Amino acid sequence: MDLMSLVAMAAPQGEGQGSPFGMMVPMLFIFAIFYFMLIRPQQRKEKERKLLINELKTGERVMFSGGILGTVTNVKDNTFIIKVADGVKIEVARGAVSKVLEKGEKPEDDA
Repeated sequence: MDLMSLVAMAAPQGEGQGSPFGMMVPMLFIFAIFYFMLIRPQQRKEKERKLLINELKTGERVMFSGGILGTVTNVKDNTFIIKVADGVKIEVARGAVSKVLEKGEKPEDDA
């Protein structure tokens, strides 16, 4: 036997070749799991946060993504004026608000 005949015998004769759709089904299944377990809940959470930000009024306590706590003193189109201490007011972008705190609620450490 020569080398070419050994290679020809060792080469598969079409066995194990599935249809291209056979590989697509598991990939679609994995994507569906990611969508319903990760993407969709995150989109819902972001939608709720934006709704809270749009409904903010003067006098409400808020917490920012940087951990700063303050009280809304003025609502503008794209920003809020926030009182963080006596005589200290800062202007922040609407997107910086991460949570609206209820009356007497303490911020939680999400770590």
